[in-house]
Amino acid sequence: MKILILGIGNLLFGDEGIGVHFIKYIEEKYQFDGEHQIDTIDGGTLAQRLIPIIVEYDHLIIIDTINAPGVQAGEVYFFNFDAVPDNVDWQGSAHEVEMLQTLNMMDMTGDRPPTMIMGVVPTIIEITEFSLSEGVAEAVPLMEKTLLEYLKKMNVNAIKKADVNIQSILPNSFRSHDAYSV
Repeated sequence: MKILILGIGNLLFGDEGIGVHFIKYIEEKYQFDGEHQIDTIDGGTLAQRLIPIIVEYDHLIIIDTINAPGVQAGEVYFFNFDAVPDNVDWQGSAHEVEMLQTLNMMDMTGDRPPTMIMGVVPTIIEITEFSLSEGVAEAVPLMEKTLLEYLKKMNVNAIKKADVNIQSILPNSFRSHDAYSV
């Protein structure tokens, strides 16, 4: 089985870039062993332009920000795209709506693989703020644990290869394996 972990977001807008920062963090910290192929890709804000990439996979895990009114920044959600929690409304940013439309379009054509969403509620969405808020940065260990536990259930073992923290990743996240280089 081919599994894609897709980081979504804009690195220039603070917390909005957590999806990209997080996959870079996972790439640097772990290698994966098991019966499945695991790929991590920086999807940026490409939305529909990601369809030719996504259709090549048997399973999709999207890492992104989400909007959930009345919830504190840094709150982490992990859910099946077919069972979106009632309080998630996809209105946090333009790319969230575009990604939702992309997944729905893939549903209409029968091309969307089983999809899990890991979303964190952002604080900072400011132009040219290349950092993460305290709440989102503190959510990373829970995001990491949740992702690794999910992968383990799929018979994928994460082998730690380096000690890194999310703050050390931020200056170089733009160098991650992005959808343009696929």
